[in-house]
Amino acid sequence: MRHEAFHYPALTDIRTESKKLNAFLPLSEDVSTLFEALTLAGKQTANRIAFQPMEGTDGTEDGAPGELTVRRYHRFAQAGPGLIWFEAVATVPEARASAHQLWLTEKNLDAFKKLVDEIREISLKENGYAPLIVMQATNSGRYSKPHGYPEPLIAYNCPPLEDTPLAADRIVTDSDLRRYEEAYAATAALCQRAGFDGMDVKCCHRYLACELLSAYTRPGDYGGSYENRTRFLKNCYRAARSAVTEPGFFLSSRLNVYDGFAYPYGFGVSAEGGLTPDLTEPIRLIRELKQEFGIPLINVTMGNPYKNPHVNRPYDHGNYVPDEHPLEGVSRMMRGVSEIQHAVPDVPVLGSAFSYLRQHAGNLAAGMVAGGHCAMAGFGRMAFADPGFIHELRESGAISPKRVCLTCGGCAVLLRQGTPAGCIARDREVYKL
Repeated sequence: MRHEAFHYPALTDIRTESKKLNAFLPLSEDVSTLFEALTLAGKQTANRIAFQPMEGTDGTEDGAPGELTVRRYHRFAQAGPGLIWFEAVATVPEARASAHQLWLTEKNLDAFKKLVDEIREISLKENGYAPLIVMQATNSGRYSKPHGYPEPLIAYNCPPLEDTPLAADRIVTDSDLRRYEEAYAATAALCQRAGFDGMDVKCCHRYLACELLSAYTRPGDYGGSYENRTRFLKNCYRAARSAVTEPGFFLSSRLNVYDGFAYPYGFGVSAEGGLTPDLTEPIRLIRELKQEFGIPLINVTMGNPYKNPHVNRPYDHGNYVPDEHPLEGVSRMMRGVSEIQHAVPDVPVLGSAFSYLRQHAGNLAAGMVAGGHCAMAGFGRMAFADPGFIHELRESGAISPKRVCLTCGGCAVLLRQGTPAGCIARDREVYKL
């Protein structure tokens, strides 16, 4: 097993190591490109930095934002990203990922609206502009824990994810899927009324919509062929679109373009076997989402944080040690993001997995944007650790190593425990293991 602790004080050190690994890491000393405007769905972002949907497991039991939820988004607003991709919000109660996952309903709509308004007000006051705010609508599928313990809703038995096959009654029926599709209409209607700019039909990290993309072995209307495997996602879009009444309100997805599991259990891999990415189907899907639903951007990610977390969150701490150098994981993500962006140039791509580079994360983000490899750079763990890094980048062109994400995985541990999640290294007064 190859375990490399982060030891790159200078950009030249990363360049030297990436050359040895034949890694694709387009670094740039000039980060000014990150502070250029970007037009999305007729609206303009103030910069090319987005905060990714980082779930805090800190909502109230009825699904409203809790005290720590409000604290987090106030901090995000003060930081000044051009786009805040609001965390996962359940579409149905039985598919909540925890007893404290957010769930938008008629009863708690005012609490969501208040928070969205506050995000804009705070950012306007602190930064002179308001961010675009996209809400992530989710069905947690096999990772549903609405009462604090696993109650999985699975698309098909998947040996890489199961020590033993789950009970047959945990496999959702076609009828179940049609009901879950329709739930996106009600959620989209509420999402608009809460004041969000758009809604993400979440399709990543092996939650239900994502898992169905690899349902080669599932019988019926939702498995086997490409048309069947993408049916649920597209029908969720159609249901959501049927409820869209606000001009300018848009739909998009955080989309897995590579699962990291071999065929027939992974999306974005070759049917001939192996783990090498094959983005033919993901590219086709993004083109179809653009054509039918007019998506103004796509948020690209990979992997499964429960089983192969190094794929989407390269790191060098913890008991799970992947058989690859962390920079190879970063490179895989950058190559995939770049391939998608060049294949669909009319869809701005929001890239992921920059945080591993710590104080150099901004240099990688700037290099990706300046090189045309993506249109926007998304930060998740770094936003938990030090949302203020945006001000540092704007003012000095650099990020201080004193407050960066250490990629320790502590925030993910808290999330898996179902307890309020945040940075255990940089926000210790609030978050402890």
